[in-house]
Amino acid sequence: MLYLQFKLEVMHSTKNLINRELNMSTRAEQKEKRRLEILKVSLDLFIRKGYAATKITDIAQEANMSVGLLFHYFPSKDKLYEELIRIGMSGPKMVMAEDQSDPLTFFESTAKNILHYAVSDPFVAKMFVLIRQAEYNDAIPENIKELLQLDDTYTQSALLMEKGQQNKTIRQGNTTALTIAFWAAIQGVCEALALDPTTPCPESDWIVDIIRRK
Repeated sequence: MLYLQFKLEVMHSTKNLINRELNMSTRAEQKEKRRLEILKVSLDLFIRKGYAATKITDIAQEANMSVGLLFHYFPSKDKLYEELIRIGMSGPKMVMAEDQSDPLTFFESTAKNILHYAVSDPFVAKMFVLIRQAEYNDAIPENIKELLQLDDTYTQSALLMEKGQQNKTIRQGNTTALTIAFWAAIQGVCEALALDPTTPCPESDWIVDIIRRK
């Protein structure tokens, strides 16, 4: 009898523990979902109104929450903006971490993947707008300006252009100019998609043809 009672108590304790873990997991998922909602709302506001004109009250209102609750996720507008910039800069880092053994193949896959994600997820296209605006904006915090200066996508791309010229897959010309042509084309497409997601997206090969040796 004592054994049965002990067993039931163990089972009851185990059930309570599992329920607590499930509740914690659910709360964590809900918190992350709310955090992502705040980021999406903030991204829209920052690219439409600009950094200086966007108020924390605007973000809270769009996210349907109080300013106090918003501060539980992000302590300030600056920190929220910084998080978006970090997310935006993580994209190029991941792109440049891909296999670069064949430059033309790298640029082909890069253009294809970026346009695919820009079409399937407006957040991606809007990130291109945010980063470009930040690069021009003198009103953003100094630490974010310093963060933006860490991006070496153009430097790495120019080196790949040179390598592609050497193996006769990339057209001849100034490698920095070729780099600008490639990334400016992608930037332009993403900005168009951010403005209107129904915009027909160009084929990625059309962009690669800018740098491809004929």
